Amino acid sequence: MPTRRLPLILPALLLPALIGCARPADGPPPLAPEAVKAVVKQPGVPREALARAVDALFSQPEMAETRAVVVLKDGRIVAERYAPGYHENTRFVSWSMAKTITGVMIGQLVSDGRLRLDESAPIPAWQRPGDPRGEITLRQLLQMRSGLQHVEAEGPPYLTDTARMLFLDGRDAMAAYAEAQPLEAEPGKKWEYSSATTVILADLAARALSATNDPAERRRLVGDYLRTRLFEPLGMKSMVPEYDAAGTLIGGSLIHGTARDWARFGEFLRNKGAVRGAQLVPSGWIEFMTTPSPRNPGYGAQIWLNRPQAGDGSVQWPRLPASAFSMNGHLGQYVLVVPGTGLTVVRLGKTDDGQHEPVRAAIARIAQLYAGK
Repeated sequence: MPTRRLPLILPALLLPALIGCARPADGPPPLAPEAVKAVVKQPGVPREALARAVDALFSQPEMAETRAVVVLKDGRIVAERYAPGYHENTRFVSWSMAKTITGVMIGQLVSDGRLRLDESAPIPAWQRPGDPRGEITLRQLLQMRSGLQHVEAEGPPYLTDTARMLFLDGRDAMAAYAEAQPLEAEPGKKWEYSSATTVILADLAARALSATNDPAERRRLVGDYLRTRLFEPLGMKSMVPEYDAAGTLIGGSLIHGTARDWARFGEFLRNKGAVRGAQLVPSGWIEFMTTPSPRNPGYGAQIWLNRPQAGDGSVQWPRLPASAFSMNGHLGQYVLVVPGTGLTVVRLGKTDDGQHEPVRAAIARIAQLYAGK
């Protein structure tokens, strides 16, 4: 009897060992099909490494909610992925990424001769005799050092100037709210991040195009200018700017566009204001925007720089070159540009403010794959 049962017993004893031999060596778990599919076959770096770096933005819990990622290398999409419910035609809100678009529009108006960088900003309320705000220049507004009193995000939201301007007592005439603020510092002497400042820039754009106060006409003029001078030449056909009841572009917060169009704008900045050989804004203006503000090395003119921030000395992208810069928006909107490697990375989603460091680190890991490429 024992000899007859032996052939049946041996396979049962050997099965665990055989299974163990068939197991692959310890390593990362296999990627989901959508993670691999999101990366082109020849992205310029190992495909799996890029797929894993992109996947981290969607799969790791500390990222909260990533909705879209687009990676461009030398102008070519090498990775593109969307969360369920989103796709290449979804328009995403800019939040503060809109500031950089407003900054470029101001540069075009300066190039047109309609605005002057180092003269008193032509705000009628500031031109009355004895008003110290008449010393504020366009350059100072662009570099967030106007000296105007402002509370961006500290304390209860309903008490911040940003929330009051966008949603409460200032919402119908945002520029009037922003321009009515008194000075809290001498113009040019203090850096303070301010969404209200960018609304003032948007108001200046409308005033430069026409003297009218008619809201519909202001919307039309600024909208046509953005469309014909920026969006259409760049192929950014999805862009939808928002305006307040006074017809002022909400240029610090509310411009909507697809992830691909945000990537196109990042490429435009990487190429110093040129697209397909056409210079839409002087290259020197992009150089000005990416030059450190005198009061904050980590900020330029309506754009964030990869240099130490005033105050705490932190660097947003510590493992990337100092030449990198980014458009940053509320809840973790990012367009990162690394000129030296020809890279633009877009991440759009919803991550609570104050919890963006893991998101930035994951974006940086994508960029690091192309270091030296």
